[in-house]
Amino acid sequence: MNFEVETYDPKQESVAPPIVAITVTDEAADQVQTLLDDMDEEYEGLRIFVQGGGCSGFQYGFTFDETINDDDAVIEQKGIKFIVDELSYQYLVGSVIDYKVEIAGARFEISNPNVQSTCGCGSSFGV
Repeated sequence: MNFEVETYDPKQESVAPPIVAITVTDEAADQVQTLLDDMDEEYEGLRIFVQGGGCSGFQYGFTFDETINDDDAVIEQKGIKFIVDELSYQYLVGSVIDYKVEIAGARFEISNPNVQSTCGCGSSFGV
């Protein structure tokens, strides 16, 4: 499953987001490119996945991957591939994947409209 993602800045409230299953911001793509540039290995892209765990039932995971499987969804933003497996995809539909730099630190952030509950520490979620 391949999806072409339009550029979208969620900070611009006057601009409606494009209708896509998963949105990746320019900031997230730029950060992945920076990380890839610092690595010696070659990777196809950043795999984003959902796995069981945490006190709310599910948690997100990120890993660089050398392989894209036939049933993976591939979202490309600024030439960077974000890979989502078929099982995780259903939990990420409608999500925005962003990279935030704040005083407390920097991190990838997933804004997921499917989340019904989160734990107190914010590392897991329930649907």
